[in-house]
Amino acid sequence: MSEIPETVVLLADDGTVIGTAPKATVHTTDTPLHLAFSCHVFDNAGRVLVTRRALGKKTWPGVWTNSFCGHPAPGEDTVQAITRRAERELGLTLTDVRVALPDFRYRAVDASGIVENEICPVYTARANGELNPADDEVAEWAWVEPSELRDAVEATPFAFSPWLGWQLAAWQGDYAPVKQ
Repeated sequence: MSEIPETVVLLADDGTVIGTAPKATVHTTDTPLHLAFSCHVFDNAGRVLVTRRALGKKTWPGVWTNSFCGHPAPGEDTVQAITRRAERELGLTLTDVRVALPDFRYRAVDASGIVENEICPVYTARANGELNPADDEVAEWAWVEPSELRDAVEATPFAFSPWLGWQLAAWQGDYAPVKQ
């Protein structure tokens, strides 16, 4: 059984919904602004999961990034989308999903010229169970201390997705799960 093609929510500059488009058609050299999310998954020891994007990914293949990203489907609650993508990309169930950077937004161009142009709230979550990443999404993964991740991104920003660096720079206080 094949997966249903993903649809992304297109946005006006002020964040209002202006339509939808197939995900496969929007990530180009002229990507329209659309809705996304990023999630940083922590384990019970306080380590954060970083993943290296699969080499077959259209944007930033082989680059280390936050735990995972995705796009809510039209009308889908973002927490539901995060839960869905965590299961699909990481084979992982999450708990304690919380928004950390509700207003995060970025535009970045990768080496091939493909543009990411997203209003992309950033969430934290806790891992519940063992990781079983999908090969078409994740090439490698590691649980790391948050301070070690900050140091690595600062020392070698070219090895990481630009949005991860910008998210870490925007994080206020400790880089850790958002407390309730």
